[in-house]
Amino acid sequence: MCVAIPSKIISKEGLLATIEVYGARRQVNLMLLPEEAEIGDYVLVHAGFAIQKVDVEAGKESLKLFDEVLRSMGVDPENA
Repeated sequence: MCVAIPSKIISKEGLLATIEVYGARRQVNLMLLPEEAEIGDYVLVHAGFAIQKVDVEAGKESLKLFDEVLRSMGVDPENA
């Protein structure tokens, strides 16, 4: 089973984007997305490629659920 955490695009240059989630940043390729992604959009990433764009509100809600899971495990989401 694979769990994807919605990641926010914080910069973009052509088909490469920098995403951020829980303070971690990484560069991903956008070439597999069926639609254009822009700064501020949320995407799901697999093996360095953004594979799906996620509605901003759905992305934020998913991250809230991940925060709850982390807290239930005794982990502070701010320091995850």
